[in-house]
Amino acid sequence: MRSVNKLTNVSLKNLPAGKHEDGAGLRLVKQPAGSGQWVFRFTVHGRRREMGLGPYPDISLKIAREMATEARQKARQGIDPIAHREAERREAERNLHLLADVARDAYQARQAELKGDGKAGRWFSPLEIHVLPKVGKLPVSQVDQIAVRDVLAPIWHEKAETARKAANRLNIVLKHAAALGLTVDLQAVDKARQLLGMQRHEAKRIEAVAWQEVPAFYATLGEGVTELALRLLILTGVRSAAIRFATSEQFDLDAGIWTIPAAHMKGRKGATDDFRVPLTDEAMKVVSQALRHGGEVMFPGLRGKPISDMTMSKFMKDRGMVARPHGFRSSLRTWAEETGQPFEVAETALGHMIGNTVERAYQRSDLIERRRPFMAAWADHVTGKGGGADVVPLNEVRG
Repeated sequence: MRSVNKLTNVSLKNLPAGKHEDGAGLRLVKQPAGSGQWVFRFTVHGRRREMGLGPYPDISLKIAREMATEARQKARQGIDPIAHREAERREAERNLHLLADVARDAYQARQAELKGDGKAGRWFSPLEIHVLPKVGKLPVSQVDQIAVRDVLAPIWHEKAETARKAANRLNIVLKHAAALGLTVDLQAVDKARQLLGMQRHEAKRIEAVAWQEVPAFYATLGEGVTELALRLLILTGVRSAAIRFATSEQFDLDAGIWTIPAAHMKGRKGATDDFRVPLTDEAMKVVSQALRHGGEVMFPGLRGKPISDMTMSKFMKDRGMVARPHGFRSSLRTWAEETGQPFEVAETALGHMIGNTVERAYQRSDLIERRRPFMAAWADHVTGKGGGADVVPLNEVRG
């Protein structure tokens, strides 16, 4: 009597309910209705186990024997075929993680370190607009340099800065996937950059009002919300986000200090401390005027929310000016350079990090007492109290 291959395709159909051996560990457990389940019995590391191979008749006798042979060979090598199959299943599941899902998980993991918890959407928008619509449904394991190249190619030269941000964000997403234990090509973005080549686009410099012309512009500003916002921006040298999200609680007029939350301070990567700004008499006057508007923020727009990022820019554009609000930081920095102000004081006043990581570890001071006379001298210049020798009429470059 044969010890293996006992069953035949013909006999399978007529077998009664019960257990029927094919030999060498392969068994068919047949049900009264005629269907059944293939089972392979084996011993590995001295332990007797049973492995389900699938349903009959979906799995034919031939396929069941092939599956049993493969499992038997693994058992002879000391590999548990059940554990091996489970490992393969988990690997397959890891490879099915979609890029869109991993991208959102990466974004959520980084929200705490983003300005305003990333609520403005700027971190995620390059991915959401330019990457995910094309490859978001692709398993992250299948994201290679060709896929990345095809996504970035349409904007690589025409929208160079956006393409750069999209590439950087995608690289972070792939690293996040690797940290999750997913199979991923961490070099996909770098290799795509090689395929795309050098970008032709040159970043546009933000136009600034010449520091000699700032007093003339400042003198034209009234007491409306936008104009007061511009006044404080010019006097303090901060970025527009700090102005837009300023609240009354941040200002200590008795001490003459404005404390800006770290989340609103761009350009201070790695810094977790809030940033203090010394307020001059002119700045405190502007703050006092702004406080009359009340509300949750100092400079409210529609429905009491912060004025938009473009409000101050539009104000200057409507005046026919090429310069933009951010350019006043350049005006301040150039004034500091040309009037011999200390480098470290000027850089700190602009919220820039000074020195390398080791130097910053020992230099904990924000130089606020040295920045007070610095900002006072700038305020005197802005308000025309600095003697007037360097002040010239505003030369508005019109379109």
